[in-house]
Amino acid sequence: MYGGFWDNLRNAFRQNNNSLYKILAINIIVFFAMVIFRVVFTLSGAGKIYEGFRAYLMMPADLSVFIMQPWSLFTYMFFHEGLFHILFNLLFLYWFGLLVHEYLGSRKLANLYILGGIAGAMLYVLMYNISPYFSDVLPMAKMLGASAGVYAVVVGAATLAPNTTFHLILLGPVKIKYIAIFYVIIAFVNSAGSNAGGELAHLGGAALGFFYISQLRKGNDWGRPVQAVGQFFERLLDKKPKVKVSYRKKSYSTTESYTSSGASNMKSSSFSSANTPTQEEIDQILDKIAEKGYDGLSKEEKRKLFEFSKK
Repeated sequence: MYGGFWDNLRNAFRQNNNSLYKILAINIIVFFAMVIFRVVFTLSGAGKIYEGFRAYLMMPADLSVFIMQPWSLFTYMFFHEGLFHILFNLLFLYWFGLLVHEYLGSRKLANLYILGGIAGAMLYVLMYNISPYFSDVLPMAKMLGASAGVYAVVVGAATLAPNTTFHLILLGPVKIKYIAIFYVIIAFVNSAGSNAGGELAHLGGAALGFFYISQLRKGNDWGRPVQAVGQFFERLLDKKPKVKVSYRKKSYSTTESYTSSGASNMKSSSFSSANTPTQEEIDQILDKIAEKGYDGLSKEEKRKLFEFSKK
């Protein structure tokens, strides 16, 4: 990701390797589109049409309802109604998402957000269906918002680089591991309150963020299915023509014997530097990040990590 915030956001769907801005853009577009629909339908006396459409985008707790609208497992995590709800979610997603993107790249950030949203929804549905506390509200309970995915990114970043410091207003420098711990505790305390469903989703997303990074360090990427789906749609939408590159080989017979050794070494070096890094190399680099941090990588290791993140 290059350029300023607004430039990256405006060109989110024209650039590669910028899933953070794509996620931000989708949430913002859906928010304003739904605001317009709500105002238009309400003022025209057709508010029930908006309410019905809104319900199809939200995540229902009742399994019998969810079976009829399985797409809501994904749509709910991009849908907000309150201004402060979307504002704080996207601010946290941006701050912590930049850190995850720097360490792991664009694709793994998207994996973390999507898997966090799914994990949050699963815990929400599970608890509402097994706990007697929610039995009275189960048929009507629905959830919306990016919070579960955001919590996954926040806790994932804190697990990845726990001693990274953010400078907070009034508090000054605070390590992100303490920020993550504080918000997880708040979610747990409120999981039996008025927003119990949302807080349970937060806990599900937070747990996913921790285990995703922990497994990634062991070489297990839980996000491969998500990544495969994303790559499928990228190929589907990619209309760039294939360019055939050809060249003519020049011979330098008078100097061949003198330069053959140097040319051979140069060719070998340039070929190896152009190679795409393997998964095994990336796993070793991630292990090194876990031990020494991103700054402990060599220039070549940073290059390999950057090249791999563009896949």
